[in-house]
Amino acid sequence: MAVLKPFKGLRPPKEIVRDLASRPYDVLNSNEARTEAEGNPYSLLHIIKPEIDLPADLDEHDDQVYNKALSNFADFRKKGWLAMDNEDHLYIYAQTMNGKTQYGLVGCAGVEDYLNGIIKKHELTRKDKEEDRMKHVRVTNANMEPVFFTYPSVAAIDEIVKGVVTSQEADYDFTADDGFGHHFWVIRDKTTIEKLVDLFSKVPYTYVADGHHRTAAAALVGNEKKQANPNHTGDEEYNFFLAVHFPSDQLTIIDYNRLVKDLNGMTAAEFMQKLAGVFHIEEKGSEIYKPEVLHNFSMYLEGKWYSLTAKEGTYNDNDPIGVLDVTVLSQLVLDQILDIKDLRTSKRVDFVGGIRGLGELKRRVDSGEMAAAFALYPVSLQQLIDIADSGNIMPPKTTWFEPKLRSGLVVHSLE
Repeated sequence: MAVLKPFKGLRPPKEIVRDLASRPYDVLNSNEARTEAEGNPYSLLHIIKPEIDLPADLDEHDDQVYNKALSNFADFRKKGWLAMDNEDHLYIYAQTMNGKTQYGLVGCAGVEDYLNGIIKKHELTRKDKEEDRMKHVRVTNANMEPVFFTYPSVAAIDEIVKGVVTSQEADYDFTADDGFGHHFWVIRDKTTIEKLVDLFSKVPYTYVADGHHRTAAAALVGNEKKQANPNHTGDEEYNFFLAVHFPSDQLTIIDYNRLVKDLNGMTAAEFMQKLAGVFHIEEKGSEIYKPEVLHNFSMYLEGKWYSLTAKEGTYNDNDPIGVLDVTVLSQLVLDQILDIKDLRTSKRVDFVGGIRGLGELKRRVDSGEMAAAFALYPVSLQQLIDIADSGNIMPPKTTWFEPKLRSGLVVHSLE
């Protein structure tokens, strides 16, 4: 059963929370982070993307970068921009997008739960990205950013959360530049905290929705600290890491699309001929076309949009992996036609979250940077859970959750 642990959060003063809260480290590259944090000394990007405060030509994995994260973190604490709560709390973090609000329960998840499979994952992690976040956790001795978890909805938990948010003024409440609302409550009542911890202890499994690398890094560093401590008890803060847990019936997954840099030596006409062997193709013209059903794809090539519908027999709806459109596209197009074998390492393919819109796909193809783009119908949350429960792994870059968690509303210290 799953662990939900209260903790003493490090939090910003209300007056600067909007300026301090940032998008997650992996949503921005270094140049974008520099631009976003420019003129804003409060931005958490100074800690989670500390290369922005160092020369632009410095490797972002240089030791100086991680040391800068530590010094900036210490500076934030010294200035009172991140101050620790006096007692252990749970927290509620709600997000509003397009008029819909989802409510997450913020508390620490257990390192042992991750190692023992109580926390289930659906994506493979890359060792280089894992090690980057592990270094960041080791140096700062903190989980600077929460991971995004989901769990099978529990009515009694929902009722308690509803009671808190309707009876108590939010500690933070702001709208970010992207128009998404962020609302945050501190649960201070000990009886309420105990009830939530007890109810959560009956949840059989939780699922990593977003943040596989941060989850792995936090758990592996926690395990390292356990192995290095001869007096380990299991109660130390390093046995736990920061997570926001959303009930499964409140979340929506949006599309995660693909761009390819070349057509594997083929002309556009030759490529279309190959596609016709496995898809029913319909030209849609210059207006953006978005797929609306499973196994239907949108393709943008040489200034035109096309509908591609996979032919019967080219996919397996009885296989939890085979039914996914990312699998269908990967096998039928990227692998068999374009000879792109490994999506995790290939430099010939790129990925764009649907939040950017299909216009972004068109722009990058029209610019000549990319040869073709493919838009996919999004995976359902039930598909994600079914795959995680079956022990299978989704292809890379399958799910895109929106809105993203803002980092900096609360930080978990491992000290």
